[in-house]
Amino acid sequence: MDWEEIYHKRTMTAKEAVSQAVKSGDHIFVAQSVAEPFSLTDALAADYKRLKDVEIFQNRPIKNSFFITPESEGHIKYNLIFVGGTTRKAVVEGKADFTPIFYYELPELFDHQYPLDVAFVQVSCPDQHGLVSFGINVDYQLAAARKARIVVAEVNDQMPFTLGDSTMHIKDIDYFVETSRPLPEEPAAIADEVGKAIGRNVASLIDNGCNLQFGYGAVPEAAIEFLKDRKDLGIYTEMFSDHTLELIESGAVTNKYNPVHPGKVISSVILGSKKLYDFVDKNNDVFMYPVEFVNNPVNLAKVPKLISVNACVQVDFMGQVNAETIGPTQISGIGGQLDFVRGATMSPGGKAIIVCPSTAKKGTVSRIVPSLDPGAAVTTSRHDVNYVVTEYGIAELKGKSIRQRAESLIKIAHPKFRSELAEAFEARFKQPYKAI
Repeated sequence: MDWEEIYHKRTMTAKEAVSQAVKSGDHIFVAQSVAEPFSLTDALAADYKRLKDVEIFQNRPIKNSFFITPESEGHIKYNLIFVGGTTRKAVVEGKADFTPIFYYELPELFDHQYPLDVAFVQVSCPDQHGLVSFGINVDYQLAAARKARIVVAEVNDQMPFTLGDSTMHIKDIDYFVETSRPLPEEPAAIADEVGKAIGRNVASLIDNGCNLQFGYGAVPEAAIEFLKDRKDLGIYTEMFSDHTLELIESGAVTNKYNPVHPGKVISSVILGSKKLYDFVDKNNDVFMYPVEFVNNPVNLAKVPKLISVNACVQVDFMGQVNAETIGPTQISGIGGQLDFVRGATMSPGGKAIIVCPSTAKKGTVSRIVPSLDPGAAVTTSRHDVNYVVTEYGIAELKGKSIRQRAESLIKIAHPKFRSELAEAFEARFKQPYKAI
């Protein structure tokens, strides 16, 4: 039987695929974000009464879900590895679970602690060889599909066919559901004046020939605007957006010093506009790889002059970074922050940069604090942190004592909070704070 016969034999409606693939007690992987196969999750929601104790393992659902409603209780429940706007309330109320884990380690979870019964994925149409591409979300979706007992694929003819380690043969997929729908778009946020000031400071740390990773968001990506005059930059990142595409189009990116594939962008997730999705479709200059490769600090350490730029919620006097909670309340997740912090720190000539505006809550709260809030998570430890950047400057913490770190951080805090931070400094270190 050739691949086309296999494909047509296994193609059915979403309702049929869910009814055949899913049973009570199953662990189901669902692709995240704009790659979520909505035809499958909608069919699962419609079939919930048949099922008991089904658990969905997912990163970030982008739309409000039936699986956090009272009706779903006892039938289907989330186990999340990242908390976003659609799921924060559910985690706080105990209607969904949260599992902290390094991004690059996720595929190992499917081998031991979280064996998968079913994987719901979204893929491109098959090529002439019977290969489908996982398109804009290779991340850990490919590992889930390779390890799950049953794979159900939404085949969307509008999913880009990306290159690299991003494909699977249709013979390894159990059920196909054909759709034709535009992928949701998440255009990159535009930095305000504070963000731009942070971006200028970050850009001052980036030379020609650096390989770049930017966390998603207006502040981490704000430096891109100020890098378009650089030469021979590389993109070696977990995820890239429309801002990164702008940098590529400026001519500053050649990927000359990419040790894996010279001349290629290396990424795991694409998140942005239709223009970006069209750009990566069959683009031989962009290679997509799973997170167990892209985010592995051992691999990142081999990338020369790797610069990682990631955001946070708070930084305390010791240099501890909280990027995922407000007090004990989970508001996001670790993502790939520490993967890239450690990789960049070990990279020859690399730099790990943490960015944040100096204040939160419309200027009423300082993000530079004597101690993290009670119950707050430590995302990046004081041993890992390298540079912290606000709109007021750059604090280089690596190799400094706790007292020296506190002094450096107070200097880049918002001026209206420096007096009270100085008082906290003097109470803690039993000596006067000397402002410069």
